[in-house]
Amino acid sequence: MSHAVRIVSAGAPLASGGHPDAAAIADTLAAAGIPAGAHVIVDDDEAALEHALTVDGVVAIVAGEGGSAGDSVRRVLARITGARLVLSERMRALLDAHYARRDRPVPRAAERLALLPQGAVVADGDTPVWTLESGATAWVVFLRGRVDDAAERTLVPLAAERLAGRAAVAVRTFKTAGAPAEEIEDRIVDRLDARDVTLTTLPGDGEVWVRVRARAATPTDAVKRLDAIERTVLEALGDDCYGRDGDSLEAVVGGLLTARGLTLAVAESCSGGLVGHRLTAIPGSSAYFERGVTLDSDRAMRELGVDEAVLRTHGAASGPCAEAMARAIRERTGAACGVSTAGVAGPDGGTPAKPVGAVFIGVAMHGDVSVRRFRLEGDRASVQWQSGVMALDMLRRRLLEAPP
Repeated sequence: MSHAVRIVSAGAPLASGGHPDAAAIADTLAAAGIPAGAHVIVDDDEAALEHALTVDGVVAIVAGEGGSAGDSVRRVLARITGARLVLSERMRALLDAHYARRDRPVPRAAERLALLPQGAVVADGDTPVWTLESGATAWVVFLRGRVDDAAERTLVPLAAERLAGRAAVAVRTFKTAGAPAEEIEDRIVDRLDARDVTLTTLPGDGEVWVRVRARAATPTDAVKRLDAIERTVLEALGDDCYGRDGDSLEAVVGGLLTARGLTLAVAESCSGGLVGHRLTAIPGSSAYFERGVTLDSDRAMRELGVDEAVLRTHGAASGPCAEAMARAIRERTGAACGVSTAGVAGPDGGTPAKPVGAVFIGVAMHGDVSVRRFRLEGDRASVQWQSGVMALDMLRRRLLEAPP
């Protein structure tokens, strides 16, 4: 039997990375000291689903909002367990309530979701979640609603009971920005030499996360082990570490702006508005976010306040232009801080001097403007996202230097 919970994203496009709810389930399990052993992404194909779900242990299935995956999952589990499908009045009531909150009748296709394999138990609460146990396997199916709350109420107790007697695992993730994965790995590779602790690096677009797992006899002991080694990890990561676990870069920046009583305005070219979007997605951002503009033409640059000589001599994708943008947006809005992004996101427009991925970030603060050039890799969407990460991280570092 598996010593960890398998998470299956059912009906997710194979290129999508799975349902976002799968990550929430993994975080909920980690907080309870229960390891998530694998995340399997399966298209809405019953043969593939049957292969993914026919395992011993505990399996959490995310069928997502809408679509036919939930219908396929119930049929596949009925076939695996040899059970017939029967009407669950409890599930039907939950579905009715779910669609009533949206002022919609239950679609005919969704009505079938109330037909569950005999023996299935619908969880308490207002989220459509059901469990099925047969032999060495227990399945927990999440259809709609807040999966983290439902996972804590339903999946965690079941997994704890099924996996009782096995070592507990505590997980902590340290998040960094501004340093490449190879450099982060070099810093931490020799820091820990213990069989009960493992460190892994997870590189993404502009960020590198360091995931630390500690194993012990109980969840409490595993957390104590993590606490004991946290200082070692933080010393290795230094200022490149902006947070841990559920922290986001934009939330950390927002917190620093709030603590220092500063406001921010952004002028974005190559990042396409992503910096402003991420910052304003944080509740309470109106306290510090003054304004954001997205511009992609020389005329717009001139209207913002970039001098014609800068555009003619250096071009819009340049360090001098990024400096002028950051200075202009700060002066025009009266914000304490100004951030700018300029560069070549691609796939066209690159030159030998400024290839695709050449990005310039400007940060204006206290009358001083700092500019950095980055050479980013990936397609247009990746370069744009990384540009936003670099801009937020540059601002974070400048804010750390400013007293609260």
